Amino acid sequence: MARRRASVIFGVAAVVLAGCSIGPKYIKPGAPVPVSYKETGSPDAASEWKAAEPRDDASRGAWWTAFRDHDLDALEEKLNQSNQSVAAATANVQAAKAMVREARAQYWPALTANPAIANNRISSAFGQSLGATFTTYTLPLEASWEPDLWGRVRKSVDSATFAAQASVADLESVRLSAQAELASDYYQLRSQDALKQLLDATVKIDLDALDLTRSLFTSGLANDEAVAQAEAQLRAAQAQDTNLGVLRAQYEHAIALLDGEPASTFAVTRKEFEAGAPEIPPGVPSQLLERRPDIAAAERAVAQANAQIGIAKTAFFPNLTLSASAGFGSVSFLKWFEWPSRVWSVGPGLAETLFEGGARKAAVQQSQAAYDQTVANYRQTVLTAFQQVEDNLAALRVLTEAIEQQDAAIAAAGRNLGEAEVRYKSGLDPYLNVIAAQAIVLSDQQTAVNFRAQRMVASVQLIKALGGGWDASQIPSAKQLNAAIRNESAAPR
Repeated sequence: MARRRASVIFGVAAVVLAGCSIGPKYIKPGAPVPVSYKETGSPDAASEWKAAEPRDDASRGAWWTAFRDHDLDALEEKLNQSNQSVAAATANVQAAKAMVREARAQYWPALTANPAIANNRISSAFGQSLGATFTTYTLPLEASWEPDLWGRVRKSVDSATFAAQASVADLESVRLSAQAELASDYYQLRSQDALKQLLDATVKIDLDALDLTRSLFTSGLANDEAVAQAEAQLRAAQAQDTNLGVLRAQYEHAIALLDGEPASTFAVTRKEFEAGAPEIPPGVPSQLLERRPDIAAAERAVAQANAQIGIAKTAFFPNLTLSASAGFGSVSFLKWFEWPSRVWSVGPGLAETLFEGGARKAAVQQSQAAYDQTVANYRQTVLTAFQQVEDNLAALRVLTEAIEQQDAAIAAAGRNLGEAEVRYKSGLDPYLNVIAAQAIVLSDQQTAVNFRAQRMVASVQLIKALGGGWDASQIPSAKQLNAAIRNESAAPR
């Protein structure tokens, strides 16, 4: 009866103390957030971007559709299905969910069975006959449960849940990085196609110029030096044209890798370089904290570290274990499961560390330092995000202006080339003047193509810096995550 009362007392104590939770309450850390982006000017200027594409109500996730390129759309969709880095990050999410299930299992009692048949020999020193042997048959069932008096299990579940949420955000960071890298490589490849088209045309012009110079030489209106100069110009253009194949092949192979395909069997068909970058609304800086998956992952890491402090502090409090065992034991197989062979035990146990040389205090200090580290990492991630947005806003502004200036330079160089050709055909200037004018035109045209490619890449990188249409609301809540875990556990394998 006394044992039964003691069990009841411990049970009531467990229920009463179950609401106790040790450790600091989590508060989302602050971070330096400017009022507006430097490159958009005043807050009012930032809001003016709202009317541009892609709109806030546009389709979430498929941000690349703003570029209106069907080939890019197809490559990005292939990446979402076959990219191996994304697949690895997806597997990491599943592992994180399994850790939540493992942590939640601590809420429940552990039940074990340990059936055994053992042959025994007793020493004669215990009063038995020398060499006496007998066999024991046992079938114990043991149950033990440690009530979560101080919130250790709850904190463990919280920590695992925060880690799972961070893994979801990490998955989206990996996906966004791969998508942006593919789009950047794609536009670099298309710029090589544009340069190829430009140099193909240049080679044709140089070939016609060489034929003309040879005709003039035959008719005595040009000398052999002009012919040699025209031929040298042609061969140099052909070499540049051929050399473009190196970079294009490398970009094509990089896209194949991102799409999870062997480079040997992958190809991107050549087509016109459409360098029309969409207008991209950066919004206001405070929105960036909700739109970047890496920021969300860093914040969840802070929450996880905060839970770890609570877990470390619970080590200062005693552990209560409720255990019970029941079963059958006998020295006769035939009487193994008879009612008189039953055995049982039940009772609570309390364990408390009396001295450990400061190990628990050191563990708490270590957890606190880890928390401080994650806060610093979170703030650094936020600062880096603002830097990346400003970098790409500046790049778009500067490149847009540079392209206008470069187009004006091409027009001026074209007029100069026309004059040089007229003067050469009239016999007023040597062919070297035409070659010099052609070189200026080609260089200016190549620079313009490169500027346009850089602007397209800067547009991609700005979208990436803004989160690519992702939003922190896409991270499952603890309730949603647990529901998903239960559904996955119940699903047939």
